[in-house]
Amino acid sequence: MGETYRAVMLTKKGGPEVLEVVALPRVAPGAGEVRVTVRATGAGGTDITMRRGTYPYAPKLPFVPGYEAVGVVESLGDGVTSLRVGQRVAALLVHGGYAEELVRPASEFVSVPDGLDDGEVVALILNYVTAWQAIHRCAEVTAGMTALVNGANGGVGTALVELLRLAGAHVYAAASAKHHDAVRALGAIAIEGRARPVDEALRAVLPEGVDVSFDGLGGAHTGACRRATRRGGVVVGYGFSGTMRDGRSSTLAVAQGFVSLMLGSPLTGRRGRFYGITQRYRDDPTSFREDLPKLFALLAEKKIAPRIAARLPLLAAREAQERLERGGVEGKIVHLAGV
Repeated sequence: MGETYRAVMLTKKGGPEVLEVVALPRVAPGAGEVRVTVRATGAGGTDITMRRGTYPYAPKLPFVPGYEAVGVVESLGDGVTSLRVGQRVAALLVHGGYAEELVRPASEFVSVPDGLDDGEVVALILNYVTAWQAIHRCAEVTAGMTALVNGANGGVGTALVELLRLAGAHVYAAASAKHHDAVRALGAIAIEGRARPVDEALRAVLPEGVDVSFDGLGGAHTGACRRATRRGGVVVGYGFSGTMRDGRSSTLAVAQGFVSLMLGSPLTGRRGRFYGITQRYRDDPTSFREDLPKLFALLAEKKIAPRIAARLPLLAAREAQERLERGGVEGKIVHLAGV
């Protein structure tokens, strides 16, 4: 084994072309740490936000992006007894996943059961945990409720649809017409999400509105989701992908969505809640370690099937982000070693 490993480095703000594959020195894990050989990571909108604009949880430049990872424990630091060499593990990293290996505290990793596909497992870490916690820990959805998912064709959107259906909810999935067949295949009722305001599209088929809505787009979309929700219902905002302007998130649009969610909701008789997986993980890492194994079990039982938009080589970050910026991706782009 050599003295270096390869990783994708973000050294400055800009387009996908600023992502560079570099060689970095291998380091030994310190006390309480493990070194992991990365087998899979995932691409997401937050990676673009870090590259184009400002993300509160990103480290200072330069750094290796990559929000999540699946890998195999290669070596243990002093005092590590919770993991073993050769064990497959998963982690919510926020940064560092676009690399052939990484060193992190052992406490950050969750054991992955045998028999699960690396690409499907990595799709669970960010997208499905976000969806699961937004549904069960934030909105407290129960069987028989009606739910709206805005931006339903994306990675978190498809996860929300699938997990809401599994929870017994009646799901209305808002997306552009070209994605309607895909969301119908997940068991949702497809409605127009781009050519007309989502509240108009929803109320045309469900005049009383839904019990709960999930908005990952932000900006003006949040207000439309609020109006699509009945009085007494819950509006959950979890992202800002619809606020992107020329590759960067619009501060004004983000503020518009947040005000609509947190102030407009109670003023109009709804309950507004914001969910962010990174902040929740920092405040309460135990809930992540509890919920990810639940999703592993559902995957093993074939009760969920993460929609994989593309399987790319491990370090093909530039290609993945170019695809995301073009839009229209159905599901999750994953990166795999050996592809």
